[in-house]
Amino acid sequence: MTTATPRRVGNKGPQRLRTGWFVAWLSRPLASFHLVVAIAVLLTVLGLVMVLSASSVESYAGGGSAYSLFIQQAVMAAFGAVVFYIALRIPMRLMRQLSFPVFALSVVLLVLVLIPGVGTKVQGSQRWFDLGVVSVQPSEIAKVTLVVWGSHLLASRQSEKAGYKDILMPLVPAGLLVCLLVVLEPNLSTTIALGIVLTSLLWFGGLPLRMFVTIAVSGVVAATILALSAGYRSDRMRAFFNPGDDPQGIGYQARQAMYSLADGGIWGRGLGQSRAKWSYLPNAHNDFIFAIIGEELGFLGCALVLGLFALFVYAGLRIASRSVDPFIRLLTASATTWITCQALINIGYVVGLLPVTGLQLPLVSAGGSSLAITLLMFGIIANAARHEPEAVAALHSGQDGRFSRLLRLPKPEVYSPARAARARAKAKANGKPKPKPKANAKVKSAPQRRALPSGRSRGGSAETSSRRSVDSDSARRTSRSTESWRSTRAWEPNYPMKHARERGNSR
Repeated sequence: MTTATPRRVGNKGPQRLRTGWFVAWLSRPLASFHLVVAIAVLLTVLGLVMVLSASSVESYAGGGSAYSLFIQQAVMAAFGAVVFYIALRIPMRLMRQLSFPVFALSVVLLVLVLIPGVGTKVQGSQRWFDLGVVSVQPSEIAKVTLVVWGSHLLASRQSEKAGYKDILMPLVPAGLLVCLLVVLEPNLSTTIALGIVLTSLLWFGGLPLRMFVTIAVSGVVAATILALSAGYRSDRMRAFFNPGDDPQGIGYQARQAMYSLADGGIWGRGLGQSRAKWSYLPNAHNDFIFAIIGEELGFLGCALVLGLFALFVYAGLRIASRSVDPFIRLLTASATTWITCQALINIGYVVGLLPVTGLQLPLVSAGGSSLAITLLMFGIIANAARHEPEAVAALHSGQDGRFSRLLRLPKPEVYSPARAARARAKAKANGKPKPKPKANAKVKSAPQRRALPSGRSRGGSAETSSRRSVDSDSARRTSRSTESWRSTRAWEPNYPMKHARERGNSR
């Protein structure tokens, strides 16, 4: 008995030491922030390396440099790092104030890109703005703006305990409008991503399960109809259900991706040693880059990518569960769902579990607009991680850490539910219409009003008071129907503003 107990403790000691440091590190106040930053850096670096490996052969065969696509991707990664840093510095109050104007601007861009001569048409799709050096895809911008504005709108409605009609309006019509504009490009893959964003907002926004299932089923039916409406989309569906019918035609790409994954095995052929990138696998650097990862880095490389996205899911949901601001909870949960589902769809059609849709692997696939916008979203999530209660307390107490001090990031604002309630009450008071005075009523001076006895007035006080009460009651009934919309107008966010005394300016 006395010799067996130390042996059991000694055998479990190294395991406890190996797992204990990670648990202790996760208990730090800024652990979520560091996790998001580390995942963004690792996925971006991995993506740059794999884009260089997968695109070098076709870039050189096209008569240019072997580094041409890689240089474009590196430039957009540098730009994405800049917007990532800007997103870290934007206060949440300002983000909510700008959410609707930026969303409206993204809708205008989606309309402009459809105009012939304004938008650039490539391979039958008119979805880019050609700026000379780079091409911008406004549908990628619409993903982020819909997430931010939808989170602000639903957070405001949740605080008012609004009904399901207030949850659906105007978010669902605005989301469907964006999806319609993207379908007209046409771009089914981005439409699916926008549908995921809208669905996640409604789920985390508290929509009743019965209505959520109805909307989700309607979305699946609409996506199926769109998938079968166009020729190339219906060919993809037919190739998925009958992969052996046309192995050298429409099913060639998916078949070559499977061969590439099988060729990698467990350990892979080695970095840069892919065979499929020698014009055997179309779009190897973009839609099917996961197949090149599996061929060169093997099963272990694929497991690394899946592990990083799984860790991102944990970090995003951890931020959402630990935050006290409803806006931050909705924003991080919805953004995490969108990015993760997009990654799973890409990996799913590469390994043959889903039909080919064209969705890119976030931060890994080639594509400048997608890379920069995804880094912007990661920056917003990292900014939300700094607003966790423990992180706010640590940052205000001087425990910034080396990384925060190096970036000179501002201290996050402290969220106060009491201040938020006062701000909402003030917004409601400002939104209520005031009763208009009668046109034939005589305006009395201040001394005359003070001289009148209480409860009396000249010229029939009972009739005038009754009319005023009727007018105020009708105005109150009119304002009650629009009170929810007026108090949460998207262009006037009711984010709590700091009072001068709370800022320490009172004397």
